Amino acid sequence: MTATATPSTTVANLRDLGGTPLAGGRTVRPGLVLRSGQLDRMDAAADPAVAALGLRTVIDFRTTVERAEYPDRIPPGVRLVVEDVLADKVSAGRMPAASQLKDLLSDPALAEEHLGGGKVAVLFADIYRALVSLPSAQAAYRTLLTELADPEAGPLLFHCTAGKDRTGWGATVVLALLGADDDTLMAEYLSVNPAVRQAFARMIEGFTVSGGDPDIALGLIGVFPSYLEAALDEVNTRYGSMEKYVREGLGVPDGTVEALRARLIR
Repeated sequence: MTATATPSTTVANLRDLGGTPLAGGRTVRPGLVLRSGQLDRMDAAADPAVAALGLRTVIDFRTTVERAEYPDRIPPGVRLVVEDVLADKVSAGRMPAASQLKDLLSDPALAEEHLGGGKVAVLFADIYRALVSLPSAQAAYRTLLTELADPEAGPLLFHCTAGKDRTGWGATVVLALLGADDDTLMAEYLSVNPAVRQAFARMIEGFTVSGGDPDIALGLIGVFPSYLEAALDEVNTRYGSMEKYVREGLGVPDGTVEALRARLIR
């Protein structure tokens, strides 16, 4: 069993981590921690599923460019926290932003040059390792855990653009701390594929009709076990365990982790 997909009409890839199975027969408490894609079309007035969430806090993991192109539309009274996961990597010119990756799908020849022959998998392995080691990423995920441990944060939704990579790693860290096993972590990570592929179906079709390699398109748009495994390997190589990564890498004190568990486990 994975998180529950929420049938929103204005938010793509919306999922409640509540109900995810944890060690000892426990589960994640529903209605408190949610994940999604970007919120540029969110409309609580026209979307009963969103209105029912009672959101209090939104954390936006996107870059400055992504936020400018598709700014979040959140209900009145909801607190918006911006944490650019990839700020350090993008600003250093070592990694293309998500918007640039999507641009590649409009040019099959350019995509083949930069991402063909398995290069897309190498690129995403590098991205996922950066999600663990990059200072801006560590700051972002520290904020996520700290906010989730705070009862005043209320129901919290965190997101990036598609809700699969930066958001997927955030969900993995949260669920691992709460006691989800490896199979559950991977199942939740991969479970977004149908929603993501549906959201980008026209882009994928246009790319392939123009002669683009469908494996490149799916490598960019979807998620694969090797992507998450790269991040988990980075955690084990650098810290030895998820607990030490959270404590030493993210700088989250044990008391905050205990508060998070007390709040989110039922």
